[in-house]
Amino acid sequence: MEYLPSLQSQVDDLKPSLFELLSEQQLAALLPPSIRYLLAISTHRYPRYLLPVLNSFDEVYALVMLLVERHFLRTYGGSFTENFYGMKRARVLRTKGGEIPRAQLGASDSVRDAVKLRNSDVWKNLAVMVALPWLKRKLDESYDIHAAHSDILGSGYNRERDALPPGASMKQRLMFFYKWFLRKVYPSVNAAYYFSLLVFNMAYLFDGSKYHSPFLWMIGTRIRRLGPADYQAIEIATQPAKILPGRPGEGGSLFSPRVMARAVGPKLMGSMRILLPTSIFALKFLEWWHASDFARQLSRRAAENIELPPPVLPNLLSRPPKQSKTEAGEKPASEKRPGSSSSDKQKRIDPPISSKTLLPILTVAHPIPETSHLCPICSQPIVTPTASPTGFVYCYTCIHRWVEGTHDRQVAFMEGSAGFKSGSPEDEDEEDDDWSKEEGSREGRWESGKGRDAITGRRILGGTEVLRRVVV
Repeated sequence: MEYLPSLQSQVDDLKPSLFELLSEQQLAALLPPSIRYLLAISTHRYPRYLLPVLNSFDEVYALVMLLVERHFLRTYGGSFTENFYGMKRARVLRTKGGEIPRAQLGASDSVRDAVKLRNSDVWKNLAVMVALPWLKRKLDESYDIHAAHSDILGSGYNRERDALPPGASMKQRLMFFYKWFLRKVYPSVNAAYYFSLLVFNMAYLFDGSKYHSPFLWMIGTRIRRLGPADYQAIEIATQPAKILPGRPGEGGSLFSPRVMARAVGPKLMGSMRILLPTSIFALKFLEWWHASDFARQLSRRAAENIELPPPVLPNLLSRPPKQSKTEAGEKPASEKRPGSSSSDKQKRIDPPISSKTLLPILTVAHPIPETSHLCPICSQPIVTPTASPTGFVYCYTCIHRWVEGTHDRQVAFMEGSAGFKSGSPEDEDEEDDDWSKEEGSREGRWESGKGRDAITGRRILGGTEVLRRVVV
């Protein structure tokens, strides 16, 4: 399909295919969001200077592209993206058919001079390339703000909200008619715009028209491929300009207007051929970087070797090392009851810390395989096994009341009563914990574990609704 126009018109080798033109249009459409995205990222670093530019991005972008496109039209004969694809813009001659194919083969230099854009053609093309897309973006944005939800909200709501108040000023009247235009007329204008583009594209594809756009037909301009004569003229035009001696009293500074206009300006505009495509590739790379898992894995691996000290809380007193029961001649807890472990004390001594309140969280001992049939909260055989999102299994009533924060063990602990334990033999070792002997209310110094898992202390999103019964 790409070579269909060349097969139908074998004489005109400089006519680009429709798919080349569509690729150029897609590249031109990627420039505004790419630059806006890079500008938004830079604004987070320098908001004082770049925030006004970001708020008026459409106007600033249109002004910059006006300068860039004017330079490319005058120097290369086409827009930036068209020159990137090796194309140019040419006037349609007022001859039969608008073409002189034989002269194109024998006198390409003369034909190039004949179809070269004049100063008036440059401004017409600038209006189509810069002003028209800017106006289209503004109308689309205004339609989304003022008229996109008019059918959903109802006509009565719109009449009440957008009604013209009595004694309205000229600005209010203009705004009233502008909103009416957006609601009533602009959808039809927008549909006609895209339908005309489709008609001209199909006519251009089957060699029925020299224009792929109705706006180029209106200004009498067509898109052509660059030929040998064009490349020779571009090479001559892009050669460094010789700076003539200045007038008496005029300095030779690099920042003088004369030097800037003749030497620095063309080089700066020419650098856009590298900077603008680079911005598109940078946008695609940033999108891939934030969407892929590679960045997260890289950050995780970099943080694995970093050991951060635990937080020091003034309300969580550190306890000095105590003499174990074995050294004191007493029977160790592991011999008193099966299933006890020294890691249980460690988990109670160093409870998890809340990331929001920075307070220790009340948790229960981590179960061991020998006591997997017991509920970690009440230390009794599990009744109606229920699993939390963390994977641990409890009695349904225990974990339900724990998540709600109404379990007897939580209430007794937060009240600071000495008998906050559940009364089971499992809790006899808790007498060795300093914080278990503290009396008085623990409000403001501890979290009761409400809304969290009883073992890990992790927050359970969804509350009791995410608890699932285990079918044995």
